[in-house]
Amino acid sequence: MLEFDSYHLIIAGCLIILLSFIFTKIANRTNVPAVLMLIGLGVIIQYGLKLMKIPEIDFFPILEIIGIIGLIMIVLEAALELELKKDKIRVILKSLLVASLGLIFSLMAAAGIIFYLIPDMDWFTAMLYATPLSILSSAIIIPSVGNLSEEKKEFHVYESTFSDIIGIMLFYFVLNVIEFQNPDPLSTSQIMHPMLSFGISTVVSCIVAFVASYLLLYAFQFVKDGAHLFLLISILVLLYAVGKILHLSPLIIILVFGIIAQNNELFYRGPLRKYLHKERFDVLKRELHVITMESAFVVRTFFFVIFGLSIIVSNLLNYSVLEVSLMLLLSIYAIRWLLLRIFIGVDIFPQIWIAPRGLITVLLYYAIPQEYANESFDPGILLFIIISTSLIMSWGLIHSAIVSDIPLLINPIVEEENIINQEEETSEEKNN
Repeated sequence: MLEFDSYHLIIAGCLIILLSFIFTKIANRTNVPAVLMLIGLGVIIQYGLKLMKIPEIDFFPILEIIGIIGLIMIVLEAALELELKKDKIRVILKSLLVASLGLIFSLMAAAGIIFYLIPDMDWFTAMLYATPLSILSSAIIIPSVGNLSEEKKEFHVYESTFSDIIGIMLFYFVLNVIEFQNPDPLSTSQIMHPMLSFGISTVVSCIVAFVASYLLLYAFQFVKDGAHLFLLISILVLLYAVGKILHLSPLIIILVFGIIAQNNELFYRGPLRKYLHKERFDVLKRELHVITMESAFVVRTFFFVIFGLSIIVSNLLNYSVLEVSLMLLLSIYAIRWLLLRIFIGVDIFPQIWIAPRGLITVLLYYAIPQEYANESFDPGILLFIIISTSLIMSWGLIHSAIVSDIPLLINPIVEEENIINQEEETSEEKNN
C-alpha cells in the first residue's frame, strides 16, 4: 500500500491547479464547462486511490470549508462585475425577475416531484431538498458565458448572482419554518416566527452590509503595506462567519461590499464625496478584481475535484434516481422556457439551456441538519442534475457558437459580390 507524505500532496495540489488551468483553456475553446472536467478528474483520482488500496478519506469537512470560502469569493467576484448604470437598469430588473420567479417556480415543482416520488417525505422536508436543486450556479455560469454577446453575458451574470443569494436565503427560511414546526422539547428558548425572523435578518444584514462596506473601503484606501488585500478578504470572511452564527444573511454583506467597490462614484455622493480618494480607490478596485478572480479559480478547482472524489458514480444507474432526476430536468427547462419567453421574447437561445446546478447545490445539500435528513433521498439525484444541466449548457453554447459563425462564413462572399456589382455599375456609368 502506497503512503502519501507532504511532498506527494504538494505535487498533487500543483498538478491539479495546472490541469484546471488547461481545462479552462479547453472550456474557452469548446464551451464544455471546466467544472465537468474537474469533477471527472476527481472521479479518476478516487478510483486511482482505490486501485492503490489507499484508505478512504472523509472529505466532507474539507469540502464544506472550501465551499464556503469559494461561495464568498464567487459572489464577490460577480459583485465586482456589476455596474449600476441607467442603461443597465432594464437588464438588472429583468434578470432579478427571472431569477426570483425561476427559483420559486422551480422550487415548488421540484418539491412536488420529490414529495410524490420519494417515500416518507413530508412537504416541508421536500422543499428543503428541492431548494438546492432550484438554484443556478454562478460558479459554472460566469466562467462559461464569456463568448456570448455583452447583453446576454450581463443577463447571466446578474441572474446567477441573484439566484445564488436569494436561493441561500430561501433555504434557511424553509429550515426556519421546519424548526418552528418541530421545536426542540429540551430547549427553553422560544423560536421566533419564520417570517419575522427572515424580515429582521434581512434588514439587519443590509444595515451591517452598508456600514461595514463604507468603513472597510474608506480604511483600506490608506492601507498599502503588507498583505493588505488578504487582510481585507479575511475581514470579509470573518463578517460572513459571524453573520452566519448570528442567523443573518451574510452573503448580502459580500454582495453590497462588491457593488459599492465597483460603483464607488454612485455611492460616494454629496457629503460622502470627500471620503473618496479616486486614484487610491481605483488601485484598490483593480487589485480586488485580480485577487478575487485568482482566489475563486483556486477554490473552485479544489472544491469540484474533492466533490468528484467523494461521489458514488454507481448511484447514477439507480432506477429511482433516473426517474426523479428526469422529472426534475423536465420541470427546470419547461419553467425556464416559459419565463424567458415572457420576459425576453423570441431570442432565448442559448439562454434557455444555461441553467446549471453546482457549488451552492452541493453546499446546501450538505447543510441539511441530520435530524431533518431523509435517507430515501439518494445523493445520486444531486450528481445527475449537476452533470446533466452542465452537459445541456455545453451543448447549448456549442450549438449557439456554430450557428453564430454561419454569417461570418457567408458575409465575406456577399460583401465581395456587392463590391463587384458596385465596380461594374461604376464602370458602366463612366462608359456612358
